Amino acid sequence: MQGIVLCGGKSMRMGRDKALLNTTGIPWAQSAANKLAQLLLQVSLSVNEEQYNIYATAFRENAIIKDNSSLQVYGPLSGLLSVHLQHPLEDIFVLACDMPLMESFVLAELYSLYQTNKNADAYIFTNDNEAEPLCGIYCAKGLAAILKMHQQNKLPKHSIKFILSQLNVQYVPIKENQKKYFTNFNSPADLNEG
Repeated sequence: MQGIVLCGGKSMRMGRDKALLNTTGIPWAQSAANKLAQLLLQVSLSVNEEQYNIYATAFRENAIIKDNSSLQVYGPLSGLLSVHLQHPLEDIFVLACDMPLMESFVLAELYSLYQTNKNADAYIFTNDNEAEPLCGIYCAKGLAAILKMHQQNKLPKHSIKFILSQLNVQYVPIKENQKKYFTNFNSPADLNEG
């Protein structure tokens, strides 16, 4: 299994690259990578083409996987499928860089479920019955099916929630006291509230 930190977003509302924000002494991307590494996973950072040179310099200890522009897919799906193309036999544990409150023990709960029940295409937390698709496990067989659908022009939407509707997903409700870990920071105002 590969640990992947999704860093390739546009960060338009934040006004600067969220993965490079530093509110705890290290950039959010590195913090997320460290949390995935605590599960003893090899961790890479998924970035868009514009970010690649900056990340290759700033994060030398992590592999950097650039979105594959030939896919003509956008958003988080571009990162997932680009990683899948480089590691087609590996399942992927993905964590968005803009969930800086996430803790490794929460990730370990999902990883434990995955290790004991390998029947699903994806393992995804839910928060009040809403999927948290950017903190989850995507299995190689499910990603291969999505890639095939895309290659056959049978993928009308590229949203991760739509992708999940095409897969056999094991949903895991988060506990009330875990909701704070899934806080997504999108704007400077969110930083002030967090």
